[in-house]
Amino acid sequence: MRHLENALQISEPDMVQKAGIIQFFEMSFELAWNMVKDYLEEQGFVDIRSPRGALKKAFEVNLLDNGHDWMDLLHDINLTAHTFDEQKATEMEKLIQKKYFPILKNLQIKFKYKVDEE
Repeated sequence: MRHLENALQISEPDMVQKAGIIQFFEMSFELAWNMVKDYLEEQGFVDIRSPRGALKKAFEVNLLDNGHDWMDLLHDINLTAHTFDEQKATEMEKLIQKKYFPILKNLQIKFKYKVDEE
């Protein structure tokens, strides 16, 4: 997450930097959904095998806000894995900056508070 946050500080990223931002975003999401999955399993929820399943359950139990934004994120991250051109990279970089990084950061903060409470 720290690498993504640092990469997003680049004011006008070139194509290689955009590719790096997208890669850091993909890694951050992978870690986020697995953290959510692990937390939910610790809470007694079983049979969560996919990012979609983990996100839906997390929204149901009020662990995540903005369920539609998380589903949009999941849809867009699946597109980045299969399509990569300069226009799409630019669109994704802007979406990550304005929409997806904030919700990932919010989740990170929420889990930090949960750890501090214990």
